Amino acid sequence: MRFLFLIQGEGRGHLTQALSFAALLEKEQHKLVGVVVGKSPRRQVPDFFLQKIGVAVTPVESPNFETDGLEKKILLGKTIRKNLGRIPTYWTSLQKIHALVQETQPEVVVNFYEPLAGFYNLFFAPKIAFWAIGHQYLEGHPEFTFAPNRGLEKFLFRLHTRLTAWGASERLALSFLPKKDCSGVHIVPPLLRQEIKELTASQGDFYLTYMVNPGYAEEVLTFAKNNPEVYIKAFWDKKDASENEYPLPNLSFHRINDQKFLVAMAACKGLICTAGFESVCEAMYLGKPVVMVPIAGQYEQACNALDGEQSGAGKMADFFDFEILTSLSSPDPRHTKGYQEWTESWPTEFRKLVYKKEQISQNESPELVLN
Repeated sequence: MRFLFLIQGEGRGHLTQALSFAALLEKEQHKLVGVVVGKSPRRQVPDFFLQKIGVAVTPVESPNFETDGLEKKILLGKTIRKNLGRIPTYWTSLQKIHALVQETQPEVVVNFYEPLAGFYNLFFAPKIAFWAIGHQYLEGHPEFTFAPNRGLEKFLFRLHTRLTAWGASERLALSFLPKKDCSGVHIVPPLLRQEIKELTASQGDFYLTYMVNPGYAEEVLTFAKNNPEVYIKAFWDKKDASENEYPLPNLSFHRINDQKFLVAMAACKGLICTAGFESVCEAMYLGKPVVMVPIAGQYEQACNALDGEQSGAGKMADFFDFEILTSLSSPDPRHTKGYQEWTESWPTEFRKLVYKKEQISQNESPELVLN
């Protein structure tokens, strides 16, 4: 079958998930025919993704969070205002997506939490199977824990998540641990690439950190100054940063390079990161303790941190608190092994999805219709 990817370009998580899924397609003898990555003016598509995805990448302007002047806290009101003002730009992006769909004629569109995908389905209504993949789709599962006392943010998070999956034939919820499917949500393992499975975990003399918003660098710098005996490697995706920076003898900053990050992950004593999903999953696979720091103002990450803590990944914190990380012991090897086995079940899950799609296609017109 022919697949087209739509990917949210914020951070590295959705991009690495897409790389893993692309490798799975190749192994199962399917074809990736195109990739769209949603970007914003303050970020660029990382080189590691462009080099590894294997097909041409079409970047489009996409809705994104707006931060404060320190590039740290998400400002909800500013985010809404800015994105409403860019509606004509986003309409142009939807037209680019439609042109690519017409050109490549995919049988399945896979959305990695790109918000434009839902609007594309809504306004263009292509007669194509649409799979939505992301940890966020766990919000529709009865066992998912929401961050408390933030009713408006919870509503907006659920609304945004459901809009990204508008018209989806499959909502695939990536989960730290196995859960039973529920109505409308199919639980699947994390999408980890083969590179991390080939690494041998060790324990070096440094701690690893990764931050989506560069404003958190000040917290890391302050801790490193006050604790010169603690060595830290920090990765970020600050657009204008040098490839490598060494502000202190015990602290280095590196532009996000996926291979270097994974090698550092395998060798570190532990990870402290903003509370995304993918980096935490990689650390769990390698048996590393984790501290998860939700980005201020981003409700989704507050939920991620709760879910990670309840799943045995590590601890959540309000800031880049390395003291918590240094106090954590390595996870129980039995827990790590069970988690690794869960991640290895993706080929079986994928074949089930393909079989279901083929069964549905047999009962429909074979002709692809695009509105």
